[in-house]
Amino acid sequence: MNELIKLKKELIEYGKLAGLKNFTPGYSGNLSARYGDKILITSSGSANGYLSEDELVVIDYNGNLTDGVKKPSSEKMLHVEFYKQRPDVNYIIHVHSPYLSSFACCHIPLDEPIMAENVFYFGEIPLAEYGLPSSMDLVHKTAKFFKDYDAVLMANHGFIVGDKTLKDAFLKLELAESYAQVVFNTKMMGGAVMFNKEEVEQINSLKK
Repeated sequence: MNELIKLKKELIEYGKLAGLKNFTPGYSGNLSARYGDKILITSSGSANGYLSEDELVVIDYNGNLTDGVKKPSSEKMLHVEFYKQRPDVNYIIHVHSPYLSSFACCHIPLDEPIMAENVFYFGEIPLAEYGLPSSMDLVHKTAKFFKDYDAVLMANHGFIVGDKTLKDAFLKLELAESYAQVVFNTKMMGGAVMFNKEEVEQINSLKK
């Protein structure tokens, strides 16, 4: 039970931080954490920036509610599939942050190698085809990227990222939103000068 309380406090803390940074406006988005053989996830209709403990519920890997009284997020199966494919991922953040969502709505992946940090941490952020929110079609179209990518844009929808710790997932969200803003700005300024293949390889060699 202590672990559950700790996880709830973590999600509330980072949900509030995401709200303060305008990464998760209004009722949009959802958060989750791996909890043993189950998942702790925000409830349907909750706001990430204003969460209370009773708005976090536990589900199994079939999406069934096992603890809590509120209905789990309608995007629960998206989280389930991410955790199934990536045993290294313990936390997931799904948001509709302004710059990332702008690229998602324009169906533009974030794949331009223009900043070392983004090449290093993401390589690229792919774009999943549109699927109706909360549908299994959305899950299938997005989940095909989970094996190879920590972060994915969802067409006409938003952004999802997973990582080992909630801090790491949040920092990647922060980095990705900044990356999207920089790409947008450079397009307004005539286009960024991109790294060449050798420079990209040099950046990736820093991982070793």
